[in-house]
Amino acid sequence: MEAERRPAPGSPSEGLFADGHLILWTLCSVLLPVFITFWCSLQRSRRLLHRRDIFRKSKHGWRDTDLFSQPTYCCVCAQHILQGAFCDCCGLRVDEGCLKKADRRFQCKEIMLKNDTKVLDAMPHHWIRGNVPLCSYCMVCKQQCGCQPKLCDYRCIWCQKTVHDECMKNSLKNEKCDFGEFKNLIIPPSYLTSINQMRKDKKTDYEVLASKLGKQWTPLIILANSRSGTNMGEGLLGEFRILLNPVQGQEKYIPQVAVLPLGTGNDLSNTLGWGTGYAGEIPVAQVLRNVMEADGIKLDRWKVQVTNKGYYNLRKPKEFTMNNYFSVGPDALMALNFHAHREKAPSLFSSRILNKAVYLFYGTKDCLVQECKDLNKKVELELDGERVALPSLEGIIVLNIGYWGGGCRLWEGMGDETYPLARHDDGLLEVVGVYGSFHCAQIQVKLANPFRIGQAHTVRLILKCSMMPMQVDGEPWAQGPCTVTITHKTHAMMLYFSGEQTDDDISSTSDQEDIKETE
Repeated sequence: MEAERRPAPGSPSEGLFADGHLILWTLCSVLLPVFITFWCSLQRSRRLLHRRDIFRKSKHGWRDTDLFSQPTYCCVCAQHILQGAFCDCCGLRVDEGCLKKADRRFQCKEIMLKNDTKVLDAMPHHWIRGNVPLCSYCMVCKQQCGCQPKLCDYRCIWCQKTVHDECMKNSLKNEKCDFGEFKNLIIPPSYLTSINQMRKDKKTDYEVLASKLGKQWTPLIILANSRSGTNMGEGLLGEFRILLNPVQGQEKYIPQVAVLPLGTGNDLSNTLGWGTGYAGEIPVAQVLRNVMEADGIKLDRWKVQVTNKGYYNLRKPKEFTMNNYFSVGPDALMALNFHAHREKAPSLFSSRILNKAVYLFYGTKDCLVQECKDLNKKVELELDGERVALPSLEGIIVLNIGYWGGGCRLWEGMGDETYPLARHDDGLLEVVGVYGSFHCAQIQVKLANPFRIGQAHTVRLILKCSMMPMQVDGEPWAQGPCTVTITHKTHAMMLYFSGEQTDDDISSTSDQEDIKETE
């Protein structure tokens, strides 16, 4: 009977049974990886939400990282870590699993001290253990710190001094911190506490409070364009927060501004001696040393008023503040196209080389299309109230500084022609014209000069018809018929660094000094 019930070999029922097993194993082989992937993704999402919740509530400035730049050890478990988080204010390094413990156990930099603190310099060192900077030396024995492959040695997060484990004494733990090399740039937490208390008491003797920190105290304020260049602004801010007070700063005087160039043009930074671009080649500490050595100068600032034609003057004129230059024509068109595409896909514009390639593409395109041709028929130009006759131009550039287009000295140009040097503090604007995108390219490689139109205290440009691209300091827009009026607004106090000048800069600076002496 059993033999009769068992399906015969090769029968249809045996084939169905085998096919069922095959289908089951196929489903398992397909669905199991999908399930595992889904489960891992869910767990990862939970971990991310947990980390973000800690980051949001924490007083630390935690940042995720996949790979530390040097051998790094967790401040909690002391194990070597590759993936984890770090605080960009106090410099703590922690493994992902120890993040919550570290956040509870360790205190970050105090922006302000407790209200009962009355003495400005009465603040002890704030020591954290391990991961001291490379090539640092113990303040006691003067030997190198952090050279052992483990969590060892201490660093003060304010003065940046380091000390060995075995050299750390009770006296050092209670020693007052002098804020180290950059004390004249740092806003002490006790200063902000005193300011806050004075405001509550409705007192205004801020100068008396500042005088207690010495005549050399010139606190630094750091601002960064996080989208400029290779999007390294946020990381640089973190490095500055480690060296300075994270809050920097407290407005009191008109600040003197230094420029750290992150983008592709950086003509203002080039004019002020800070170079054409920064890619992390020098440490942030050296940047601060350069700031301390820099000289204060004045920079003209201009008001650019754009009044649209028509609409019975119901629309309020647009106003811009210009530090570098204003232009209408092919260079503004390239900036407008670049800006539009960066807004759509910002992640694609994270490389200086790629950014310059995009500019080259749009410049080449405009050489063929010539969207800005016959500009001289569409605009009227007045310098200090006098109408200027224009040749067949495609662009007009109004300059406040010496450099344009990533390093070209437009007004001086090249050759033996004598032209007065462009200065950024004389209340004068230099106005030049270009014949097209190809002419701009020739100027940038020093094969041609622009058409010099003149200098003026006030520039007025009337766009009579059609839409034209315009830009102020690299911020472009498409503009219809209008009147553009550029007048002097005020001066800005800038920092000029002469330590890394080119030969052209040195010669132009010496010429400017000769002019000042003759005046």
